[in-house]
Amino acid sequence: MAVRKLYGLLREKGFTPWMDEEDLVAGQDWRREITKEVKACDIILVCLSQGSASKTGFVQREIKLALDVAEEKPEGAIFLIPVRLEECIVPDRLNQWHWVNYYDENGFEKLIRALYTRLQELEQANRHPL
Repeated sequence: MAVRKLYGLLREKGFTPWMDEEDLVAGQDWRREITKEVKACDIILVCLSQGSASKTGFVQREIKLALDVAEEKPEGAIFLIPVRLEECIVPDRLNQWHWVNYYDENGFEKLIRALYTRLQELEQANRHPL
């Protein structure tokens, strides 16, 4: 599965991604934990495939939650990155963000560049508190 591979590659690069299937502990209230993690994270990767982009249910609720949290971030901050795992249509409500075509030859490198750009934003914000 492409998401699991991406999760592993990010960990190898020194990032600390969180993925429900890997990081939830048995017995936890998964809805509460997902909400908590989305609100606490520094960046959200919305992984899209032909199946997920049109899937109804909790996937759409998770996207809505990510969009709600993104609205609270400073304008222009990199926070939400749509990641197309395969050729698929990006849902309209995600179209304002430039996405990464992970399946392209240099897709992973583009994603890493965005993540490092976000890290720089966070470092600058911590140096210049309001």
